[in-house]
Formats: sequence, structure tokens, C-alpha cells
Amino acid sequence: MAVPSLQEISTQLESSNLRDRMVALASLRHIAAEDALPLIKKVLDDESLQLRSMAIFALGVKQTEESYPILVRILETDPDYGIRADAAGALGYLGDIRAVEPLMRIFYEDTDWLVRFSAAVSLGNLKDSRAREILRKALDSEEVILQQAAIAALGEIKDIESVDLILRFAQSDDWLVRQRLAEALGHLPSPKSISALKYMEKDSHNHVAEAARISLKRLEEAG
Repeated sequence: MAVPSLQEISTQLESSNLRDRMVALASLRHIAAEDALPLIKKVLDDESLQLRSMAIFALGVKQTEESYPILVRILETDPDYGIRADAAGALGYLGDIRAVEPLMRIFYEDTDWLVRFSAAVSLGNLKDSRAREILRKALDSEEVILQQAAIAALGEIKDIESVDLILRFAQSDDWLVRQRLAEALGHLPSPKSISALKYMEKDSHNHVAEAARISLKRLEEAG
């Protein structure tokens, strides 16, 4: 199937038909980032939240000099919480370490759990130790999904000192929390991690037990 030209994509992005605009935006995956950026920008303020969400994700994948400031602006100013959450997630994909501070700030300031969840996940993706205090505090959140994100992110940033803090979730009633714990411990080599993982190998939920086995193997291979 022939890749449409930039002009064809640009024209299709102006279609009154949402499906046409979505197909056009999706076709940008074959286009170089610098060429794709002006076309992505055309639909960042589209009337369709679904299309805007796609465009924001595209900014995270198509890395250019403009991607970072655009995503931070959306994160900090957009009135729609879903769009702000998309921007937080895209900053994690972008991999720009400058995003750590705005993501930490939005985690403190935003009132919506979905935005804070996306920020926590992206802080883990960026693997920067500056986020550890925020992520440790997130362990005390009333939102279980935020606890899950914080546990996973602390593993991603390899915060060994958080092992004692996250081990309390080994007895969580939520198997997804226990699974995230088992996965995180695989990035946190310590005697306590190994002991906990051997215990979690016997977990009543298969996904948790399998995650524990994989993490134990990872720690053993890492020496």
C-alpha cells in the first residue's frame, strides 16, 4: 500500500469526517518526525477529544525540538483531564529528562487521579531519582491505582531504599498491587527483595506468582 504524500495527509486532516482525519493522522507513523510535526499540530485543538489524544501520543513518539514544550503546555493548561493525562503519558514516551520537574509538579498540583497516575508512570519511564520522594508519598494514596503506579515507578528508577516501604503491599488484597510489587522487586536487588519474592512465588494468583518467578530469575542473573 502506497504511503500518502504530505499534501494528501494535510488535506485529509482538514476533512469534516472524523474517520478521515483519524486515518490521516495514523498514516503519519510512516513520516519522519520533522515532516510530521506541522501536520500533528493541525489537529492538536481538534473538536474531537479522541483525535486530540491521538495527536498528543504522536508528539511523544515523533521526537522533535518542539514536542517537549508543546506537551508541557498541554499538561499545564488544558482544561480536559483526559488530555492532560495523555500529555503526561506522552512525556514519558518522549524520554526528555526535562519533563521530570513538570511531571512532579503536576503530580502535586493536579486534582484528577488519572493525570497523577499518568505522571507517576512517566516518572518511572524517565528513570530519574529526583522523583523518588513524590513516588514514595504516592504509596500512601487512597487511590489503589496510584499505589500501583508508584510501586512500579520506584522499581523503574531502582530506588533500593524504598524496598522497606513497598514490602507492606505483599499482603494487599488487590492482586494487581501484588503483581506490581513482584515486578518492581526484580529491579531492586537486596536480601529482602529475594526473601519477599520467594514468598510471593507461592501467591494464590498465577500472575503474581509468575511475576515473582521472573523477578527472582532476573536478580539471580544480575548476580
